Amino acid sequence: MTATRLDFGILLAQAYQEFVRQLRATLAEQGFTDQGRSDGYVFRALDAAPLTVSELAERLEISKQGAGQIVDDMERRGYVERRPDPRDGRARTLHLSERGRAALAAARRFHQRYERRMIREHGPDAVATLRTLLLAMVGEDQAADPRFRALYL
Repeated sequence: MTATRLDFGILLAQAYQEFVRQLRATLAEQGFTDQGRSDGYVFRALDAAPLTVSELAERLEISKQGAGQIVDDMERRGYVERRPDPRDGRARTLHLSERGRAALAAARRFHQRYERRMIREHGPDAVATLRTLLLAMVGEDQAADPRFRALYL
């Protein structure tokens, strides 16, 4: 079957799933065998700045209860810490633990190696074109949204 005969949306979804499968396998090899589906988004959000659970919920566009469950689980697994908020003594802010920072660094290294491999295998022009297509699909406004800016770092 040729690539032009495959459904574009399904192919795009499969490409993402394969990327995530390889990322999880690489992280598991480095001792991060307990990654959750939302961990990467939380890692990058908290790396940019400490957040409260409410702020994290807003950033992830989920309920406060949903964010609280994710944070509880990540705290239990040693990726996130809660600390008193210096701005509001009643609130607690979320921070990446040492383990969380190590997992995020490992994931970023994987992202960089993956892109370098794609450039080696398909050439810089093909990767630049793919990046341009993905940006067009996402939209300039969405890509520039401050809530997602921290994800790119």
